[in-house]
Amino acid sequence: MDYHSEFRQSIDQPDAFWREKASAIDWMEPPKTIWQPTDNGHGEWFPDGALNTSDIALDANIRAGRGEQKALIYDSPVTGTTRSYTYNELTRAVATFAGALQDRGITKGDRVILYMPMIPEAVIAMLGCARIGAIHSVVFGGFASNELAVRIDDAKPKAVITASCGIEVSKVIEYKPLVDKAIDQADHKPECCIVFQRPQAKATLQEGRDFDWGEMVSRARAVDPVPVRATDPLYILYTSGTTGKPKGVVRDNGGHAVALRYSMHLVYDASPGDVYWAASDVGWVVGHSYIVYAPLFAGCTTILYEGKPVKTPDAGAFWRVVQDHGVNLLFTAPTAFRAVRKEDPEADQLSRYDISSLKTVTYGTEPMPESTLKRFSKLFPDINLLQTYGLSEVGILRSKSKSTDSLWVKIGGEGFETRVVDGMLEIKAKSAMLGYLNAPSPFTEDGWFKTGDMAVCNQAGFYRIVDRKKGMFISGGEKVYPVEVEGG
Repeated sequence: MDYHSEFRQSIDQPDAFWREKASAIDWMEPPKTIWQPTDNGHGEWFPDGALNTSDIALDANIRAGRGEQKALIYDSPVTGTTRSYTYNELTRAVATFAGALQDRGITKGDRVILYMPMIPEAVIAMLGCARIGAIHSVVFGGFASNELAVRIDDAKPKAVITASCGIEVSKVIEYKPLVDKAIDQADHKPECCIVFQRPQAKATLQEGRDFDWGEMVSRARAVDPVPVRATDPLYILYTSGTTGKPKGVVRDNGGHAVALRYSMHLVYDASPGDVYWAASDVGWVVGHSYIVYAPLFAGCTTILYEGKPVKTPDAGAFWRVVQDHGVNLLFTAPTAFRAVRKEDPEADQLSRYDISSLKTVTYGTEPMPESTLKRFSKLFPDINLLQTYGLSEVGILRSKSKSTDSLWVKIGGEGFETRVVDGMLEIKAKSAMLGYLNAPSPFTEDGWFKTGDMAVCNQAGFYRIVDRKKGMFISGGEKVYPVEVEGG
């Protein structure tokens, strides 16, 4: 079935379409109901189904015979460390940490905030929470204490998981003092704080509240996945606050797993064993979806990179990772491309590395300036260059472009409808979002979501995402967007 036929089926026969896609994951109780509308303009996916996200990401791959395949590769130029985990090894680590969480009294439905650098323990903590049905909320490591305190008061976590430090290029940033200050500022007080001690800095633990990760794991037993309802929350992810007060996006388990598993086929044409690298951070929605969950759902090997596009050590960092690990599929942001171009305008670093393993480069999270897009289209003449569009609230939508020289893209996604109203892109989406935590539903009564992104649509149905509405200003009576200034 071609893309357009598949898209039409998702709109005209949604139950049949998504029932088939749901069969691609392992259910503990297969759902009979596919979509159940609610009175908030939205609805629930697979409400009578049961599963476990950690089971789908890990145990299912072992059952499929991929236990000795690499599941996770950790590449850290800032510490000079490379380490890999097979599916067997990662499952043991996650199951044991999940047991350690249970030993601290954390159970299904409890909320846990993660404030972690880009290290394997961040992935293990996320999957460990999912394994016992706890709800994780990852806060970008290094966020200011007052921002962390706001999220603690809103989420009211039973525990905070952190590391002793993060590393920005060559600077060690101690996390524990930031966490201590945030807890002091917050009205809500977590019952415990679990700290992973890194060799670059040792954190001081507060007796009775703080616990050492290593000591907890050494005493813990591995636990099996706990069944949860498809509509039970998997995580809370706070928006950045650029559109006002940060809002906690609540994502479910069932719809999330089915959509992400399908996206690996739809967007990336990924196969089990492919090496997938989302050059992002686990603190963002891209990191949740495409560092941790989707690649593992699809049986791929995922890359966790603790470094930058430049200065770790140079503008060849990305190409080195692609060569060293045989990356097949790369996702990154235009910001990274611009940084590389600025440091290496003639692409001299690219010529030093063999990137022949690379099949597809996907970019998203922000508009790509046309000059940058044309530049990288020339650098990758034999590589599929794709744009995606997504939001914390909605997830990833596939974006198809007939030409890699064009900023005009066909935004589509199975089950998604799009329109532009007063210059703003709106999406009618049966997403895996349950709503905002402690805030009204973001959906209109008839199910539309206002993205806050300004866009134009041409007669062929192709869109151009211009910029965030908040960044727009008026000059000479004309609307001007930051990306136009930056890309000029």
